[in-house]
Amino acid sequence: MFSLFYGLWKYVFSKTEFHVLILGIDKAGKTTLLEKLKSLYSNVEGLPPGRIVPTVGLNIGRVEASNTKLVFWDLGGQSGLRPIWEKYFEEAHAVIYVIDAASPSRFEDSKSALEKLLRHEDLQGAPLLIVANKQDLAGAVSVDELSRYLDLKELDERQHMFEAVCAHDGTGVKEGIDWLVEVMQRSKRTERLRIRAGVSGP
Repeated sequence: MFSLFYGLWKYVFSKTEFHVLILGIDKAGKTTLLEKLKSLYSNVEGLPPGRIVPTVGLNIGRVEASNTKLVFWDLGGQSGLRPIWEKYFEEAHAVIYVIDAASPSRFEDSKSALEKLLRHEDLQGAPLLIVANKQDLAGAVSVDELSRYLDLKELDERQHMFEAVCAHDGTGVKEGIDWLVEVMQRSKRTERLRIRAGVSGP
């Protein structure tokens, strides 16, 4: 009888946990986004932008949003660190890809890195939130301009969304995360990861 009640309690009160990769080339604002997520969704105040240094390796952030636990893995974007990304693909429910919308000269590098990860079989079916960051800066391109520039054929077969964001002040961040949580909850990839982990139920 105890196990029945415990199972029911766990089913009702346990929260789904999603693992989300935050990727993009260096200086796109990935860690600034992670720190803003911490301050928006938890009582933990994120680091101020002036104290954020380039990521060498991995930063982890845990928050709760829409009755789900989100674990964010922010990986360094320097070209020498990008091969490490794929070590995290298999366990990821979704990807946030951050692009510095105010640096058009680096769009080609961002596009190339994004195309590579979209082709990787370990990320098959992972929902993708593409963030056009730094919208507060002069010269930042719009989401429409960025999506036209990227023109990624691989996106046609994947759940994805473009979102205009300013990670510095949080503009657009919640809208993107709300979409991502909703999509992950009904994603076929999430179901595959649950089955592989031996977890049943919603």
